[in-house]
Amino acid sequence: MQPAREPNLPPVVRMLLDTLHGAGYQAYVVGGCVRDSLLGKDPKDWDLCTSARPDQVKECFAGTYKVLETGIQHGTVTVLAGTETYEITTYRAEGDYEDHRRPEEVTFVNSLEEDLARRDFTINAMAMGPDGTVIDPFGGQGDLKNGVLRCVG
Repeated sequence: MQPAREPNLPPVVRMLLDTLHGAGYQAYVVGGCVRDSLLGKDPKDWDLCTSARPDQVKECFAGTYKVLETGIQHGTVTVLAGTETYEITTYRAEGDYEDHRRPEEVTFVNSLEEDLARRDFTINAMAMGPDGTVIDPFGGQGDLKNGVLRCVG
């Protein structure tokens, strides 16, 4: 784990992470928003992953924000905060993709690294905590620096 520059997380993203952490769960921003932050770009959206199961995520935000069951069968709920939406997905592993977009089967897993291992490219298989710590088990930061696009695994 390496500290990145101080993350420029929107206040609502920090609140989402803090709420999940306060309830005893792990939670990170993941994927393209981490990649874009490391490149000095403003992310277009912020996705989160967590050790909390979908029903637990819903409980964490009940009464605070509207929670939509957008992909509950795949472990994803969407939190609607004002006009912005934030997808929060439980750590998972995936089965085969028959339609090349959605997995036929999802299994919830207990570790962030297992979740990151299912992602497409190393530059998208990174996570960041609210303090800017980057979790990068597949060398995505080096690939960003070197202009390399590699698949995970």
